[in-house]
Amino acid sequence: MGLTDDERRAIELDCTRLVSLYAKLNDEARWLEVAALYAEDGVMARPTAPDAPIVGRDAILAAFTARPPRTTRHVCSNIVIDVENANHAAGSSVMLLFTGYGAPLVGNFDDRFVRTPEGWRFAERRGSLTFAPD
Repeated sequence: MGLTDDERRAIELDCTRLVSLYAKLNDEARWLEVAALYAEDGVMARPTAPDAPIVGRDAILAAFTARPPRTTRHVCSNIVIDVENANHAAGSSVMLLFTGYGAPLVGNFDDRFVRTPEGWRFAERRGSLTFAPD
């Protein structure tokens, strides 16, 4: 059975909110909450290490808590969510990252989303850089 337009829009909105919430919590260094946005077996690939994915919510949390303190602002835009079915979606967004340490970074996130008992979560989040300082 297919999804209604309202069901599809609700999934798109939930996944878009997840992208925005990720940026907000990341900038606030709320690592436990950032990690909780991933499915238990979620995968994260950072833009600076795309070939070294981090697998599992616990490992993702450990990767975030290992970071040195920093001040950032992630600005996400051009968010497009493609609903595959009632439990799966894919998406992409453009990210502008300000760190206060030089030129901003511009990149993309390619996401896979999954509906879990906790709600929509990242099944996979892969970052890439389009423009970065030399």
